[in-house]
Amino acid sequence: MDIQEALAYIDGTQWFGSKPGLSRTEALLEKLGRPQDGLKFVHIAGTNGKGSCAAMLASVLRAAGYRTGLYTSPYLFRFHERMQVNGEQISDGELAELVTRLRPLAEAMADHPTEFELITAAALRWFADRRCDIVVLEVGLGGRLDATNVIAAPEAAVLMNIGLDHTAVLGDTLEQIAAEKAGILKPGCEAVAYQQRESVLEVFRRKAREVGAGLRVADFSRLEPEFDSLEGQSFLYKGEPYALSLLGEHQLRNAAVVLETVELLRARGWRISHEAVEYGLYAAVWPARFERVSEEPPFIVDGGHNPQCAESVRDNLLHYFPASRRVLLVGVLADKDYPALFDILNQAADEWVCVTPASPRALPAAELGAFLERFGKPVTVCGSIPEGVETARERAGEDGMACAVGSLYMAGAVRACFGLT
Repeated sequence: MDIQEALAYIDGTQWFGSKPGLSRTEALLEKLGRPQDGLKFVHIAGTNGKGSCAAMLASVLRAAGYRTGLYTSPYLFRFHERMQVNGEQISDGELAELVTRLRPLAEAMADHPTEFELITAAALRWFADRRCDIVVLEVGLGGRLDATNVIAAPEAAVLMNIGLDHTAVLGDTLEQIAAEKAGILKPGCEAVAYQQRESVLEVFRRKAREVGAGLRVADFSRLEPEFDSLEGQSFLYKGEPYALSLLGEHQLRNAAVVLETVELLRARGWRISHEAVEYGLYAAVWPARFERVSEEPPFIVDGGHNPQCAESVRDNLLHYFPASRRVLLVGVLADKDYPALFDILNQAADEWVCVTPASPRALPAAELGAFLERFGKPVTVCGSIPEGVETARERAGEDGMACAVGSLYMAGAVRACFGLT
């Protein structure tokens, strides 16, 4: 099986859908020799910020000298982004070999694994084969019944910001969703939580008490921003200086969670110097999170797709571009709460350019355009993402800026228009 055949097989498993439960992943990993048992993990769940947190932590651990695996989803441009070791994506040959090995095992199962379960099993086998010292493992959906939750107690469990997303699966209140996310807490682990609504934190504390896990909460009152520009930002946390290339105040809060997680890991015997933390934080990159991809005119790409993300994008647009004409290139999935998302983004938008993301769940651009007419601002509907990018740039002109937002499923295609893969 070559790489094209391997990717076609993975893609073909989508018809198995999303089925809750860990039994299929556990059965598949049993056939693969239980690779997860020989690995150490930082397990990260949450609605928003978990990818940025994972990228920062992996960068810090790598800077500390550890062979570090990173598992994230979804990908922006290339499937291989989902699994990396020390910043290098899995190769075509390795991925094809893994899928060749997995396919007969999966097809022999009476209850065939889903796409995400197959990918998770492949990643865990690869991380073990590459002899990772530690793996930063991002939850796919929820936590309690997510395929990544087949691991034993991690070195650290991280619970990021909770918002209303995937409500049909996880519940329609923040507390119900938090309970699903808290399902990654296990006896023997220590946990860090993002500072947020007290009722959500109480859900986390209750689960931690139930399993006997320690829980610390990042203290955002100890965050002190120092310098901030489109080139990056510097800040103090608990009196210590750090810098980030990632933009936005929300990334400072994510960084605070990372710093608390580093302290937890140190307490468990991991040797992570202050210099490694400083270098790792600043070196961390996480594409399509308020990422500037062009300067003339300024063009920002953000994969934000729910109301909480929209609040961060709105705040960043008003902060970094207070006097600019702001043209928003937008596309969304039909099953998202896009009315709430655009109520928020409208507060920073002067004009809309609509496209259709590359997903069968996408809302057609024409329908989105008709919806956005209610805000009384200019709306242009485009037939493709490249056309949308060019239109947004033209409409921004010399004194304006453009921002692509609304779906991770279009972020990769937008970045590709600027030669970024």
